[in-house]
Amino acid sequence: MSELASAPSGAAQRSTKPAGAGVEDPAVPEQPGPEDAATVRVTASRPSPRPGPPPPTTAGSILVGRYRLRTRVGSDTAAGAEFWRAEDTVLQRDVALTLLRRLAPEAGAIGGDDDPTGTARAGEMVVRALRSGSFEHGGCARLLDVLAPGASGMPDDVLGAAVTEWVPGRSLAETVADGLLKPLAAARAVAPLAAAAEAAHRHGLVLGCDHPQRVRITPDGRAQLCFALPRPDITPTDDVRGLGAVLYTLLTSRWPLSGADAARAGLAAADRAADGVPVAPSSQRPGVPVELDALALGTLSPVGAAGHVHTAAAVHRLLTEVVAEDDRVALFPPAHDGVPSSPGDVWQDGHRVVHRTDPRRRRKLMIGLAALAAAVLVVLGYVGVQVASMFSDGGAPVIVVGSDPLSAANPPVQSSAAGAGDVAAVANVDVYDKSGDSDNSGRVSRVIDGNPDSNWRTYQYKQQFPALKPGVGIMVSFASAVQLSSLTITSPSAGSVVQVRSAATPDAAFNDTTQITEITLQNGTTPVSLAGSQPVTHVLLWISKLAPGDGGFLTQINELQFRRAGG
Repeated sequence: MSELASAPSGAAQRSTKPAGAGVEDPAVPEQPGPEDAATVRVTASRPSPRPGPPPPTTAGSILVGRYRLRTRVGSDTAAGAEFWRAEDTVLQRDVALTLLRRLAPEAGAIGGDDDPTGTARAGEMVVRALRSGSFEHGGCARLLDVLAPGASGMPDDVLGAAVTEWVPGRSLAETVADGLLKPLAAARAVAPLAAAAEAAHRHGLVLGCDHPQRVRITPDGRAQLCFALPRPDITPTDDVRGLGAVLYTLLTSRWPLSGADAARAGLAAADRAADGVPVAPSSQRPGVPVELDALALGTLSPVGAAGHVHTAAAVHRLLTEVVAEDDRVALFPPAHDGVPSSPGDVWQDGHRVVHRTDPRRRRKLMIGLAALAAAVLVVLGYVGVQVASMFSDGGAPVIVVGSDPLSAANPPVQSSAAGAGDVAAVANVDVYDKSGDSDNSGRVSRVIDGNPDSNWRTYQYKQQFPALKPGVGIMVSFASAVQLSSLTITSPSAGSVVQVRSAATPDAAFNDTTQITEITLQNGTTPVSLAGSQPVTHVLLWISKLAPGDGGFLTQINELQFRRAGG
């Protein structure tokens, strides 16, 4: 600023002329007098042209050279956060990324040019995330990484980010879009999230589950917190309200907190009574137990109101009691709750009105049944003629199946799979890893999807097993004990060594499993004989040696197929 300051009024001006000179030296410019000071200030303070703004961070952008943004799934403007489904390009897995973006102040987010506290608030959120790094619970996604502001490879418009495990399944809006859930299913869904909030509050932490897009519902029906970095001013009380809001939404399909958040999440806002409290779930649908009705309203009511629920521990305890009571009285018919019974329910809706089916769907069904009946008749006719030919003295008659004539004297060649048995249906599959992260567990279901072009693979290791860990496996579970005759493994990872082991439970210790056989994979399909093995409910495919490739070691499996014995 010194070059912009003018001399004080009345101060002597130092001459720039040589002493004793009577003529001005043209080589030495005369310094401006006080009357020119304003001109000097204007000239010196003229800003240089600013460079254009950097391109915004969007789908396809990569953070710190590792995390590629895929799909934006939501935002929390109160926290200045965006929620993204991203890809960890190093470990080749899906992750959930909460991004704090530097936005204009009118957008309602932190970090604008006129918001000097934005960067500080973002830093506070990042610090809080770092403090919660050791907290793990099944009700919330595990924190994997925290990206601080100014980190190498961080875009200019990003103030920070947190990376958590991706929660497969559906958002709250997607879950209720297909129709209302049964009240007890809603209670079972929220119980794990309430347990996570209770554990977090005991450790002095908060979850931030009061935003509908931070919570996802897993394929097995559990509510789980997916995105981290809640706003700085959130408290355990907000978590309690969030638990009640998630329960209220699963019961009514309406979000009872912020109407703006509801609109962004694709949910309807809850109707409210004259006192501003959301109306009771039981007034919007039948069959809601009085306990869940009171719990939902108690968490959402103002502090100090009658029946107000103060803690996440109280929410978890009441949900557990409701679920336990439902299990105890499962032998009695449930109250009508407005939701049709599912095929797995013990009590079915035999007395309710059957709605007329879609005519087009009925026509397709009849065509399919007719085709099936025709195929059965052809097969029965062929079998009958074959049996009759065993007792005939002359030449066997010609049988026409479709357009190909078959003679009993020249029977068709039987498939090599004859006698191998029916395909055994797999009930569940999961990555088995007792010593580290489950390698690409979100993709392991691809080995039983019937598509040989999809695959699951281990992480790429720089050293062969057992240098870093003894191995990694795939635990396959059947609905009941099955006698297996064979297994086929489709894989391009030739040289991988796989042990086929039986297990009593899916989470059994490795030493409690029993080896059935061991094989080395070929490039393509590797047949594995399981003849003589005992009936099993759980089969562990334990990879004890990886295949070399791409400068490291990894094993890829495209498809698994089990066959029953005696087919």
